[in-house]
Amino acid sequence: MRMLLVGETWASVAFHQKGFSSYVTSGYEEGGQPLLDALAGHADVVYVRNHEVVARFPDTLEELQQFAVVLFSDVGADTFHLHPETLQGRLRPNRLRLVERFVDAGGGFGMIGGWMSFGGFSGNAHYHRTPIEDVLPVRISPWDDRAETPEGVRPTVRRADHPILRDIVGDWPRMLGYNRLEAKPDAEVLATIDGDPFLAVGRHGRGRTLAYASDCSPHWGPPEFTGWQHYGRLWRQLAEWLGG
Repeated sequence: MRMLLVGETWASVAFHQKGFSSYVTSGYEEGGQPLLDALAGHADVVYVRNHEVVARFPDTLEELQQFAVVLFSDVGADTFHLHPETLQGRLRPNRLRLVERFVDAGGGFGMIGGWMSFGGFSGNAHYHRTPIEDVLPVRISPWDDRAETPEGVRPTVRRADHPILRDIVGDWPRMLGYNRLEAKPDAEVLATIDGDPFLAVGRHGRGRTLAYASDCSPHWGPPEFTGWQHYGRLWRQLAEWLGG
């Protein structure tokens, strides 16, 4: 199965003041490796980092349909909408609308939570009232939808018999945060946190969709989660289900 994973990278700039003197440092990090490791040997994953979306994310439905499953993780809607050519006043395809068409035609699409997923930090992920919200089994807030839980909170499984959760037994690891979502009436909620959807699935047209409300890696997904005995099984079964 061929998959497209988009996001899970970030660059940081820090300003340091030491008495009279000051200086700036910068860095780059990737957070997708635990998920890539879990899927290794199970799916052919093409990884498009946040800064590569402009050049590498498909511009046509035909290109997108080379994949069975597309996953977004910590990548905001503006990364797809605000192409340099768009900012120069040129018409371009709406790549989020392409995802909707991809799912409608039978593809699988999922969003993994984070500060730049769903509503996101200060609402800056901006997926409210986009084609992605139309596709997903959840409604997305236009505001900051984060629930930060540094004390740790465990998901509660509601549908242990679902293929995604097959043979995943015992308590789940504690998560350090998640996006607060609202399940659509036709959604199937497989797990919750404090009554909020944590893992929800649905259908759009001929395709399957999924919302996973927390991180696949730190910071919301702590080492307790990435080192969990069922971590690999969860993501492999999730990918299998989305791929039909």
